[in-house]
Amino acid sequence: MKVLISDNLGETGIEILKTAGFEVDVKTGLSPGELKSIIPPYHALAIRSATRVTEDLLEAAENLKVVGRAGIGLDNVDIAAATRKGIVVMNTPGGNVITTAEHTIAMMLSLTRNIPRGTASLKAGKWEKKKLMGREICDKTLGVIGFGKIGSVVADRARGLKMRVTVYDPVVQPEAIEKQGFECVDLERLYAESDYITLHVPKNKDTAAMINREAISAMKDGVMILNCARGGIVDEEALYEAIVNGKVAGAALDVFSEEPPPRDHRLLGLDNVVVTPHLGASTFEAQTNVAVAVANQIIEYLKNNNVVNAVNVPSISGKALEQLSPFLQLAEKMGRLQAQFVTGQLKEIDIRYNGDFFGYDMMPVTSAFIQGLLSYRLGDEVNAVNAHYLAKERGIRVTESSTAEAAEFLHLITTKVTGTDKTSTVAGTVFGKNDPRIVRIDDFRIEIIPQGHLALIHNRDEPGAIGAIGITLGKHGINISRMQVGQEVDGEHNIILLRTDTPIPVEVADALRAQPQVKTVKTLEL
Repeated sequence: MKVLISDNLGETGIEILKTAGFEVDVKTGLSPGELKSIIPPYHALAIRSATRVTEDLLEAAENLKVVGRAGIGLDNVDIAAATRKGIVVMNTPGGNVITTAEHTIAMMLSLTRNIPRGTASLKAGKWEKKKLMGREICDKTLGVIGFGKIGSVVADRARGLKMRVTVYDPVVQPEAIEKQGFECVDLERLYAESDYITLHVPKNKDTAAMINREAISAMKDGVMILNCARGGIVDEEALYEAIVNGKVAGAALDVFSEEPPPRDHRLLGLDNVVVTPHLGASTFEAQTNVAVAVANQIIEYLKNNNVVNAVNVPSISGKALEQLSPFLQLAEKMGRLQAQFVTGQLKEIDIRYNGDFFGYDMMPVTSAFIQGLLSYRLGDEVNAVNAHYLAKERGIRVTESSTAEAAEFLHLITTKVTGTDKTSTVAGTVFGKNDPRIVRIDDFRIEIIPQGHLALIHNRDEPGAIGAIGITLGKHGINISRMQVGQEVDGEHNIILLRTDTPIPVEVADALRAQPQVKTVKTLEL
């Protein structure tokens, strides 16, 4: 077996792979074209954040069986393309948790006490004590957005520094947060009361530019903002304006929307902005941890067919995987769909299986659903292995029931997800051997392929309603590639599910909502 290491990896991990009998090549700094030209003979690819594993690269990878990421983030891997090719994608969650949390605390202290400016000033021959006056963090309020592995450690370390810590997380139940001794608040209150705000969420549709002008205007005057999570969560232009006008006292950034940022990036010119070049996971200990972890995971898969920390494959036998694979794909898509329906904090998941499902334990399918549901909010942190654990950790109750009796469909999966604001029901089945379909959304019976750019529209069952929707989309250059219409059981409304060639922008969705027959419009990404 041949292993290619295309990013810098700790020597310990390299030696582990060699000792296991693999032929290991270390070739870093390759261009996409160079990497594509040499990838065909390799069975495993070990990466960090620099290598981009694109669909184009995967198509050229004739023998590739596994991609191992030494770290947690997988923004640089086309997971869908890897799954289609049967390539396992693994990460190493937990290896850099402490390191990233400590970096956040270091950034907060450096910003508060003007350490970078003081260092530069003194080395320039100046003695500017009065100009570099700082402040204490003791008794100040730290607002933590995102209470996952890293966010919870940051909260704990800040408590040790005698800070008041408040937490906002749309997934974790308040009881789970309060059990660890922290105050659970809504986002509005966190903004209003925090002296410091630190972000520990993945970047997705809901979190992109979440710290924008509107959010900043709701914050306490003189707040300091920390981002050691993902670039793009903070609207950098809005942050610049807020620092210049004095609303925000300073910021500490380890990540940027574009990395490396342009040399003329306006935030880099501000004295009260502390920046580092994505160093959150850069310690000797963390790099050793993730290198050892990814090496051992690659060995386990290639030698023993054991899957550890995979984000696209459950840990089940080869035979079971072959038969359950269509249902695993269906369940994951249903979870992602439910994540976009249910608002508020997740409280309960109920999954019912109708049909014999070949006599297999359906736990992997349940895991796939939970993974789809949670990954929309948690990103790469969740996988098929830890999905149940993360749900339990967040106080989400999971119930599963099954019956061999089949009704309308030979096999039917029905999922009911309850949040603090809404409950949603989605049912799905597989046609033939490998053709997943969503067949029910709440009280509407429908038949849809769960993929692509979608729009779910509730409208009154009146003549001209569908035509008006089509005309509105046409005016804005949005092409409908597929349309399904379902009717409410004993009701007066229809549900229309559109699949479009391109995403529907916010302004087009607003134009649809303005139609008199349209009740609601929700855009979805699968």
